[in-house]
Amino acid sequence: MKFLCLLIILAWSSTNLLAQFEYEPSEDYPFGRVHPQAPQQLSDFQPLIGESKCESITRTPDQSWNAPHEMIWKFKYIMNGMAVQDEVLRTELPNAGSIRQFNADSSAWYVHYYSAVGAPVTLPSWEGNKNEEGKIILYREQKAPNGLDGFYKITFFDISDDHFEWLGEWVDPTEAIKFPTWKISCDKIK
Repeated sequence: MKFLCLLIILAWSSTNLLAQFEYEPSEDYPFGRVHPQAPQQLSDFQPLIGESKCESITRTPDQSWNAPHEMIWKFKYIMNGMAVQDEVLRTELPNAGSIRQFNADSSAWYVHYYSAVGAPVTLPSWEGNKNEEGKIILYREQKAPNGLDGFYKITFFDISDDHFEWLGEWVDPTEAIKFPTWKISCDKIK
């Protein structure tokens, strides 16, 4: 009898605990949901939430373009609907991902990138926002190979519920010089 009571108490407490995290990914919501108390900007990534099949193209050392690689890019809500996480699965290149958090105090997205290549002491991060044209644009300071100051700029664009484009490029501080290094085109599959 004591065992049965203990089992009931444990079942009730674990159900009660799980109810506190109702915006996490679940059977009904495999990619999670936005928490009602989250910053409204979390909806910036709503069309990307889910799983997409993508084609990724990067530069070769001679600056021509490599052959495209296929990849799966998954986006989901984490931290009980208060942030977004993505995961990239590739066969030829290392897998990677990001944690995306919107900071209401600075009114900016902060994106922290990690990769299967190694574990850095601190994760590289990008900062940015969604603009009036619906593009999500993020920057990280990065010098050009010749030493010029600039940024690595990431842009999500042509965003819809079933497709999006991504561009990674080096830009100078005025963006008069732009050098694309990576392109990704994605179609939603889930």
